[in-house]
Amino acid sequence: MRERPILFAGPMVQALLAGRKTVTRRVVTEHIHARADAFMAHPSGRFEVLVDGRSVADLRNHYGQPGDRLWVRETWASLGALKSGPYVYRADTDGERVRVDAAWRPSIHMHRAASRLTLEVTSVCVERLHDITEEDAKAEGLRCLSKDGGTTWKYGIPDRDGLPGTENTGWPWTDWDKSPRVAFCHLWASINGIESWAANPWVWRIEFKRVSP
Repeated sequence: MRERPILFAGPMVQALLAGRKTVTRRVVTEHIHARADAFMAHPSGRFEVLVDGRSVADLRNHYGQPGDRLWVRETWASLGALKSGPYVYRADTDGERVRVDAAWRPSIHMHRAASRLTLEVTSVCVERLHDITEEDAKAEGLRCLSKDGGTTWKYGIPDRDGLPGTENTGWPWTDWDKSPRVAFCHLWASINGIESWAANPWVWRIEFKRVSP
């Protein structure tokens, strides 16, 4: 078993804590992917890049294989010694400084001891972004709510209280959508830019379950 760090923004940390998020997608950044027709997975965790049906290169897998673990990096602060805490997390607050001497630190600077979320990889594959299904979009951390007694159900990202709103990086109700796939498009564009959705890039699809650190 190997461990690797992985970054998540506040709303996705909240979705992990609530148990709504069991899948994440990350853009394949290697240059070779632009010419690829498909990717062939091997039991060792290696992925071959196929162009016109021929293997032309190996694709580096940054996310491991089933059984490996990902420890979550998020925006954080230490109320004591940097390496020993206690720690607080911005996803749990209103975004205000928790103490004068406790400045928020970027997620990229989080060390392993400060991480409170550990994920066990259950599957890894490579696919086009637009291949996402309605069911898989739900697993990306969306919440389903109704405001008319169950006549209409919509999907979106809630505030920390679990309801639509913009106080804690959630979405107003008007941005929620009856299609989880459309809602995921909105979510992806808010993180990566609308041009990224339009480009339909190859992405890593990583499925996981939450485990004890």
